[in-house]
Amino acid sequence: MRILVLGSGGREHAIVHKLLQSPRVTEVVAAPGNGGTAAIARNVPLDIDDPDAVAVYAIAEGYDLVVIGPEGPLVAGVADACEAHGVKVFGPVADAARLEGSKDFAKAVMNRHGIPAARSRSFDLADLAVEYLREVGAPIVIKADGLAAGKGVTVAMDVGTAERAIHECFDGRFGAAGSTVLVEEYLEGPECSLLAFTDGRTVVPMVPAQDHKRAFDDDEGPNTGGMGVFSPVPSLDAAALAEMTGLLQRAVSGLYSDGILYSGVIYGGFILTAQGPKVLEFNARFGDPETQVILPRMESDLLDVMIATADGRLDGVDVRWRRDPAVSVVLASGGYPGAYEKGKVISGIEAAEQVPGVTVYHAGTVRRGDDVVTAGGRVLNVTALAPTLAEARARAYEAVGLISFDGMFCRSDIGARAVAEAG
Repeated sequence: MRILVLGSGGREHAIVHKLLQSPRVTEVVAAPGNGGTAAIARNVPLDIDDPDAVAVYAIAEGYDLVVIGPEGPLVAGVADACEAHGVKVFGPVADAARLEGSKDFAKAVMNRHGIPAARSRSFDLADLAVEYLREVGAPIVIKADGLAAGKGVTVAMDVGTAERAIHECFDGRFGAAGSTVLVEEYLEGPECSLLAFTDGRTVVPMVPAQDHKRAFDDDEGPNTGGMGVFSPVPSLDAAALAEMTGLLQRAVSGLYSDGILYSGVIYGGFILTAQGPKVLEFNARFGDPETQVILPRMESDLLDVMIATADGRLDGVDVRWRRDPAVSVVLASGGYPGAYEKGKVISGIEAAEQVPGVTVYHAGTVRRGDDVVTAGGRVLNVTALAPTLAEARARAYEAVGLISFDGMFCRSDIGARAVAEAG
């Protein structure tokens, strides 16, 4: 089978890498792809946010499956266009993708179907949001309603920080995504992610993972798209995992009862409170960087699962997972998540991949002649698989030490707390 994967990040490199392990795959093409996908597949230029352009291209080239990686094309309706043109697609239609595209919509779904989450109110005017903020006080969470590349959330420990976050949203920092703002209750507890495959009825959970959102060690600095991740999560017990799976099922079933068939991946961002798991957010696709530790732990053929999902027969598929833990460390450009320079030559990737169990997924890279150079804020995901979490972490950081580019930085504490908890 010939597969077209849309996207250019570390998530898409991981998806392409996994799909190529399927004996049924004859070719994988990435659009637009990155320096990593160019080395193992083929990159093509394509406006992936143009639904008709994607569908027409897929038909013309005869692809058997289109896999939508990022949230932008999902919200734009690429899956709808593919379905309308008879192209098999992995990813939810635009109505379902609103679960990520609008936090206000997602909150309404949660409230309507009894899914526990933080209390919140949404506002279209800054003055009203600030007035409400001053009534409830801090700590508080401010969220841009729309897509903001993982950067539209501010956890404010004081009112002043929260006010600035509100004004940043309405002043256009996140474009149209900040035209509506949610002021949300601050919840305490460890966070973790649980993703699941779903065909709109059946929900099959993946292995849980825990992301590190803050830019710097000890969870300091601004929120990012994710600076590192590990799987499994030692602090997560079987009862909580079952409850989280049930909440994902409740969301999918609730949408179905609302007349929306949700097919693809549903991502639940959870916080484990004293009252049990609560949903912080839903995403409508594979997480990034969670995918970079989840797919290496997958034993089953990813293509088989994707086809079953798209065909509505996920209930007949047995999805199996490796016991070996995985740790992934993000190497970022200096200045990220703010302004950063591009075009820095990267060295040491091949040496890093000689460390046992290590795969380096490219996130923000391009190839320039014989060189791989930086092209984004999050540049590489150094992922290690090993028999124990401690060993996976050690291998990942050993590999990190072999890579360099001007301005490179990373967190040094990815998975450290989990290793201590695991003993």
